[in-house]
Amino acid sequence: MSDMPPGLDLFHAGHRTRLKWHRLRLSLDAPLFSAETMALGFALGASMELDLRVRGDGGFVVLHDADLSGETSGHGLVCENSGKAIRSLRMRAGGTAPILSEDLVSLLTKAHPEALLQFDMKDRLTTIGARGLDHLAEHFSKAGGSIIVSGRDLDLIVAIKNRLPEIPRGIDPTDKLVDILATGDTAAVEAELTADLQGPTEPDMIYLSWPLILNAQEAGLDLIGLCHDAGRRVDAWTYNLKSRHAGFSDTEWQQFSTLMALKPDQITTDEAPATERAWIARITPGR
Repeated sequence: MSDMPPGLDLFHAGHRTRLKWHRLRLSLDAPLFSAETMALGFALGASMELDLRVRGDGGFVVLHDADLSGETSGHGLVCENSGKAIRSLRMRAGGTAPILSEDLVSLLTKAHPEALLQFDMKDRLTTIGARGLDHLAEHFSKAGGSIIVSGRDLDLIVAIKNRLPEIPRGIDPTDKLVDILATGDTAAVEAELTADLQGPTEPDMIYLSWPLILNAQEAGLDLIGLCHDAGRRVDAWTYNLKSRHAGFSDTEWQQFSTLMALKPDQITTDEAPATERAWIARITPGR
């Protein structure tokens, strides 16, 4: 693996696009939320993403599902179990202990200056409550540019902005924009996204699915350009090659090169090294 691209970023027309490691993995067949992969990313300065669920004691754990049985050896709702109880469990994929938010604090202090860890909050503000916000403020108020907090619950993002104003924030308006675009009303799509860009969350990053971005472009609307004009960055999610060994098919290359021409700031992928390798193979003459 040492002679393979690490899967950090791509360059096109003078623009750098980071490759974000989706759910802390470097290939689709790797375990989710690998502490080993996170440590590697911190050392290399990678952009990474993990999901957080609130625990019963107000802390958080790196899990996607609301119920422990989906990803761990445990049972019951995550929000009803303590950190001590969850730490004794094992992840179904990989057999390691779940990562608690307290574990992240020490790891962040050793991170490469360019490392960026996205906390994708899977619970709503009503579930996280004051205890969860207190926990975030106590443990991550000094994390600065090392983390970015995102979520679909805009009330939660506003609450986090008020408690931790120095932490960058992200929002994902994809679902509603897809629905509006399906009506053919591109002006309404632009108006809705503009409202989010100017809204109370004051987002730093906008997460948009890559098919939405390409469909809007085909309809004459540059969503990435709209965000850039407002001083916001864009993460295009989640692009995975059908074959990490074969690289881009002609159809995939047409899609991906069109996406890259729009200059996203990040592309979320479960196949970062393979994507970087495939990109280099396509843009390097004679390869």
